Amino acid sequence: MRCLVTGATGYIGGRLTPRLLEAGHEVRCLSRSPDRLRDMPWARESEIVRGDLADPASLVPAFDGIEVAYFLMHSLGRGDFEALDRQAARNFAAAARAAGVHRIVYLGGPEPPPGDRPSPHLRSRSEVARILLGSGVPTAVLRAPVIIGSGSASFEMLRYLTERLPVMVTPRWVTNRIQPIAVRDVLRYLLAAATLPPEVSRAFDIGGADVLTYAEMMRRYARVAGLRPRHIVPLRPLSPWLSAHWVGLITPVPNAIARPLVASLVHEAVAHEHDLDAYLPDQAPPIGFDEAVRLALGRVRDANVETRWSTAAAWDAAAEPLPSDPDWSGGSMYVDERCREVSAPAADLWRVIEGVGGDNGWYSFPLAWAVRGWLDRLVGGVGLRRGRRDRHHLRIGEALDWWRVEELVPGKLLRLRAEMRVPGRAWLEMSAEPDGDRASVYRQRAVFLPRGLAGHAYWASVLPFHGIVFNGMARNIARGAETPGSRPRPPA
Repeated sequence: MRCLVTGATGYIGGRLTPRLLEAGHEVRCLSRSPDRLRDMPWARESEIVRGDLADPASLVPAFDGIEVAYFLMHSLGRGDFEALDRQAARNFAAAARAAGVHRIVYLGGPEPPPGDRPSPHLRSRSEVARILLGSGVPTAVLRAPVIIGSGSASFEMLRYLTERLPVMVTPRWVTNRIQPIAVRDVLRYLLAAATLPPEVSRAFDIGGADVLTYAEMMRRYARVAGLRPRHIVPLRPLSPWLSAHWVGLITPVPNAIARPLVASLVHEAVAHEHDLDAYLPDQAPPIGFDEAVRLALGRVRDANVETRWSTAAAWDAAAEPLPSDPDWSGGSMYVDERCREVSAPAADLWRVIEGVGGDNGWYSFPLAWAVRGWLDRLVGGVGLRRGRRDRHHLRIGEALDWWRVEELVPGKLLRLRAEMRVPGRAWLEMSAEPDGDRASVYRQRAVFLPRGLAGHAYWASVLPFHGIVFNGMARNIARGAETPGSRPRPPA
């Protein structure tokens, strides 16, 4: 089928597009800024056209020959998002009808219980659904609650609140029931909705395997993430307005997005029917909350994981980001990067890199490394006593002092994963790049993913030493490469 995807620069659209391509569909992506899709890994396999849902004339060529059109955009974060989404839906519906599109698929939000006054966010989602269902084109509206996946604004709020607050005084809406759904299940439903019979034109509830309160979601997130149990005290006076500002203070999620999302949490979000499953008999059952969180955190090694975060593609294959993910997604990550030009071939530089650790030392401030090793042993860690198997060569999976060799590309890349006792996860990566026949470039990157407040405090406590330790390490590795037959000498 020939599919049109709007919102391909967004969280869901950017993940649905490669799924459609893998299923054998032809995909055209509509974007006001096509350059934003240039670096997507699937960009060359799809057709990217310039267009704006606020400009009906630009939609005519975009809809030409399209059979299934996905409406996945929204203007959340703009003060006038309701008016913008209303006009976009009207233009989209008119263009789809004029082009003879066979089906519209829309990812909306949950329908508030009867008698509840909907939040502006949910009110807008419902209005867009009504406009598309009234288009005269068969339409499938999928009403999803909180989506669990790195990059999802709702999940990022949950992540940051839970990781940064061991004790929380919370608004009463944390006791409301929610049926969170993993992003991979949302994508499965969106993909399958394109094949619904032409007579089906209606809204469907979708949800995950578990019905939880928001408080239970925070507690279970903490357990999966390896955090200490979280203590949550609901407090009646915290209004949605105050809650939104509280979320904005604690998390990096922008206030303009947090406010409408928090306002929507005052409503329960539970699937009241599962009718869509009857049309999709071969679909696997949705996964549970805990597994969805593991996937979002990159705790599951799976090349097909859609829940990906931050800029840590080098550290975890399951966490490869999309260029369109917002800067505030992915959780906290601290990075120390160093780069030096080396007047020696890359082969000489690699010899020094692969010789790191054990009796060869860590090329800088040996007393600081020794003290850190002693401290690690005092708290039950391995310290520096494991050394290395071979003085000159490493292999994947072996121990190297308090590190483990996670990746090794001979002559190019060494990535070490920390096994010391720290409140978080840490990696150290060193690489050699040729720069002509007689020169090279040394790159060094330390990454720390904190766990809870203790992790943030730990990074702050070691930060003053990084300039000495890591800068000295980079300098001495470069010097060692430039002096064949020797090894780097750390400063006294």
